[in-house]
Amino acid sequence: MIATARTLAHAGLQISKDKVTAFPSRPSPAELFSKGEELRTKCPRTSHVTWKAPKDRINPLLLIKESDKGRLPELVPIRHGRMMKSPFTFYRGAALNMASDLATTPVSGPRVQACGDAHLLNFGVYATPERRLVFDINDLDETLPAPWEWDLKRLATSFVLACRSNGLSEDDARDAALACVRSYHEHMTEFSRMRALDVWYATIDVEDILPQIKNAESRKRLRKRLAKARKRSVTEHDFPILTNTASESVVIKDNPPLIYHWNELHKDEYITNIREAYALYRDSLPEERRVLLDRFEIKDLAIKVVGVGSVGTFCAILLLMAAEDDPLFLQIKQANVSVLEPYAGKSIYANHGERVVRGCRLMQSASDLFLGWSEGRLGRQVYVRQLRDMKVKILVELFGLTDMLQYAELCGFTLARAHARSGESALISGYLGQSDSFDKAIVAFSIAYADQSEKDHAVLMKAVRRGDLEVVTETE
Repeated sequence: MIATARTLAHAGLQISKDKVTAFPSRPSPAELFSKGEELRTKCPRTSHVTWKAPKDRINPLLLIKESDKGRLPELVPIRHGRMMKSPFTFYRGAALNMASDLATTPVSGPRVQACGDAHLLNFGVYATPERRLVFDINDLDETLPAPWEWDLKRLATSFVLACRSNGLSEDDARDAALACVRSYHEHMTEFSRMRALDVWYATIDVEDILPQIKNAESRKRLRKRLAKARKRSVTEHDFPILTNTASESVVIKDNPPLIYHWNELHKDEYITNIREAYALYRDSLPEERRVLLDRFEIKDLAIKVVGVGSVGTFCAILLLMAAEDDPLFLQIKQANVSVLEPYAGKSIYANHGERVVRGCRLMQSASDLFLGWSEGRLGRQVYVRQLRDMKVKILVELFGLTDMLQYAELCGFTLARAHARSGESALISGYLGQSDSFDKAIVAFSIAYADQSEKDHAVLMKAVRRGDLEVVTETE
């Protein structure tokens, strides 16, 4: 095919008399680094040090109630019960509160695909489609393009609160936050010097992490849990635990109030809604994944209660079977407006399930094989992925100082890599510079904001005692 001026122009090329020239090239890494340095004039690195609640700060209870909207009413008291356990669990459920506060803090300018809720328990181990176990961000319900500093401040603050929750000293908490920020800083600088494809291919293989764990007991414990995860199969483990095969047709086993069926399950309208939403989900998958999915048939669906921040949002388990001994469990999660949207701008995606899926693919080194999105008749938007696909939760509640410091470094590294995939790493690196002034500023912020979270948790507890919030507490 002979290229014409019209086809070349349509492809984004300009025509000169003698040759075809591309649009102006991207700035070089050196130019981006220099621009990053210039950003310090407008937003000094030391300006991040301060957190002081504004006089017109919104009452934290109002934001909690705001984030309750759109959740299943019968599950909201469980959410409140989980948030009241400690300042740390409160923090996990108060992503909207912090987003509101972060909007009042200084930002340097560059934006990335942000996690939106980058606390330390939203990182973990899971299997790639190639069955490798990797460490990565594993909860991106709030993902949205936003200032890169917001994720880092939320992550560093979560380490301060986790250290306090574990009974570590204030100096230990400060050291953990510093380890996190310093790791982010150092690795962002490293990514700024790497080739673009090398950044995209970068991953954190769990087998590479294990030998580096300093605490022998922790290393042994993680090895055992990883081995268990590898051996765990859907057919031999999840299927017997989660299903009841005594009846004529296999169904998901009720375990109220955490797993249960809606009364509408057998109504024709309800079944039709499920099948229509499933068809939309199927359409969101790449064609080769649809071929695989079509080998399975829908058998049952049940509601599931998960997490702290997600409690009350619609979450369900979908059971599919390809044969009598060939099950597949999918997890369906409601996707609401990101907590960042009022402050960072509206998502470009009409479906917030798609927003989450696109964010996962941008930020994660590998995403779930069945990751897709859909929408129900009533307008509820969701995203879908496999349930428990070799996932390993990090037991932060067992960490002493050594483990906490190493985990802080790992999370800082992971967040830097996620940001470098969508953002300009050289620009951010130029802003960070070679000194530790930014690192120390974020640590000071994280200490101050952890104090704020403890105060907000106390406000919640007073409201519970007054009877202003309905609460359901669960037995351990």
